[in-house]
Amino acid sequence: MAIVNETIYALSSGGLPAGVAVVRISGSLALPIAECLAGSLPAPRQAALKTIRTRNGLAIDRGLLLIFPAPASFTGEDCAEIQVHGGKAVVNALLDELSSFDQCRLAEHGEFSRRALENGKMDLVEVEGLADLISAETEMQRRLALEHAAGGLSGRYNAWADRLTRARALIEAELDFADEDDVPGSVSELVWADMKKLAAELSDHLTGADLGEIIRDGLKVVIAGPPNAGKSSLMNALAKREVAIVTDIAGTTRDVLHVDLNIEGFAVKLYDTAGLRETDEVVEREGIRRALRTVADADLVLSLAEIGGSPQLNFPGFSGKVATVGTKADLHRDADNGIYDVRISSTTGAGLTELHHLLRQDLQDRSGSLSLALPSRVRHRTLLKESLDAVSLALATVDMGLDIRAEHLRQAATSLGRITGRVDVEDLLDVIFSEFCIGK
Repeated sequence: MAIVNETIYALSSGGLPAGVAVVRISGSLALPIAECLAGSLPAPRQAALKTIRTRNGLAIDRGLLLIFPAPASFTGEDCAEIQVHGGKAVVNALLDELSSFDQCRLAEHGEFSRRALENGKMDLVEVEGLADLISAETEMQRRLALEHAAGGLSGRYNAWADRLTRARALIEAELDFADEDDVPGSVSELVWADMKKLAAELSDHLTGADLGEIIRDGLKVVIAGPPNAGKSSLMNALAKREVAIVTDIAGTTRDVLHVDLNIEGFAVKLYDTAGLRETDEVVEREGIRRALRTVADADLVLSLAEIGGSPQLNFPGFSGKVATVGTKADLHRDADNGIYDVRISSTTGAGLTELHHLLRQDLQDRSGSLSLALPSRVRHRTLLKESLDAVSLALATVDMGLDIRAEHLRQAATSLGRITGRVDVEDLLDVIFSEFCIGK
């Protein structure tokens, strides 16, 4: 890809005011501009304390200057980083001065990372991993994002793409040079044996897609049950704050309420829903419709019932795990709990530790012993499925010519290449980089 000639700059550290602010500059004019502001340049990748001045000689601040000559920089271009005190006036003065240089402008969202991609410093999966690393809020999100940003996932996809390329080359050799002595006969038999292994590897990898998306987006846990079963009380107890209104009036919750939790390093999205019952009341009926829609999209349903009642085990459109929770244990101390996975009292806190353990165990069961080189986006899953389908079709169409089967392998390699960006993905870039903050 062509390297962009404009020089860009942005505040790359956090919001102001702050103890330190880092302003990043990248492009062909980065080093001359840094020299103009600081008077002289330090050795590459060695910080030097400098007085940062305007071109009129007015001091802006004293701070550290680092330079990173191309190609050994984040973007692959000449880069400079200026660290000054994080006051708004200081940073604004520095940014204003940078804006006064010709062919130097404020960076757009994700533009530094986009230049890193265009200059071959990162691939698309690594860029997405970096975006996820910046936004990670839990330990598992951090670990998954770091695996992607460090190239763990890209390495696997590139190796698979290389195997597909080699397979196609061997098939072409058999087609074009079948009469030559140095081309072994039936070489394609070796190819198809490897493609069977590759199809199995792709299939196994896709089984981790659900977990990858759960780690990145959060486990969707829905609290469901009849009115006055204690759903909103449980929501408040788990959130440790008053998220939902709790009253003795049946049907208080009319809409879906949501709160984010962190359980054992996993993000958990907890949803409180309207009580499920037959009703002619228009607003409550709409709340029940939304509740059932939310349940259908859940990863786990906590089916609540007051102890002594029977919790619902089946929900329309939902085929996942249902955990039964008996509520108001403080009012039913002697009742049999054999039909409940756990008994709780949101009033006294009894059973909440056991419920927390149930959620933790569910997350551990899902993660198992899988590595974190997992697909974590719908885009990954879709393209992996396309690749698997193409390899499977090549294996299945044994009556077709080798050229047709080789074309299926080409399609499989193209789908893998679109994940990492080795194949043209220009239509995706604007969407991906719009998620980044300015300065990254």
